[in-house]
Amino acid sequence: MFTGLVETTGKLGARARRGPGYRLAIETELSGLCLGESVSVSGACLTVAKLTGTGFEADISSETAERTTLGALGLGAVLNLERSLKVGDPLGGHLVTGHVDAVATVVELEKLGDDLRVRVSAPRELLRYVAEKGSVALDGVSLTVNAVSGANFEVMLIPHTLAVTNLKGLAQKASLNLEVDLLARYVVRWLESSDAPGKSSSFEQALRRSGIL
Repeated sequence: MFTGLVETTGKLGARARRGPGYRLAIETELSGLCLGESVSVSGACLTVAKLTGTGFEADISSETAERTTLGALGLGAVLNLERSLKVGDPLGGHLVTGHVDAVATVVELEKLGDDLRVRVSAPRELLRYVAEKGSVALDGVSLTVNAVSGANFEVMLIPHTLAVTNLKGLAQKASLNLEVDLLARYVVRWLESSDAPGKSSSFEQALRRSGIL
């Protein structure tokens, strides 16, 4: 489990085939890593498989390679890194599992003073979990949703986020690993689940049955 508060960045030093997946070599100054521990690598929870003089190595499955950007990023790409939470650690962002849902695409960037407004396009089936003032993780960064419209949602990047993450290099059509909010996922699942025969499983009907609408 992670918070979405990036500790530091690293670089993709190498990617080699390992069965149907890959072995990634990640160059970083992140210290104190141990074999077998979990690290969020641009939003994907990976296991440290080997410690090296320049960082660490981790394996990704074919599922991770296909569902995230990690199977296609060019060598030298900047990666956001965060170690997993320990009991007693502050939760400054939101609960992030490191289980990426899909790749989202940047469709618009707008500079607003020192901030950067980013409009992102996501698969429509995931937008049911995205709400204004709710949370999402983009490339492992915990962000607040400012607006949702159609197949898009907007976030605002403050100077600190731009300074310490790979998001400072964003461009239109850039791909980002998207993880929707864990709590939103379970709430929607609970509302849509029903054992009663003949009842609609649509989200709207579930809200009506619960008295919310």
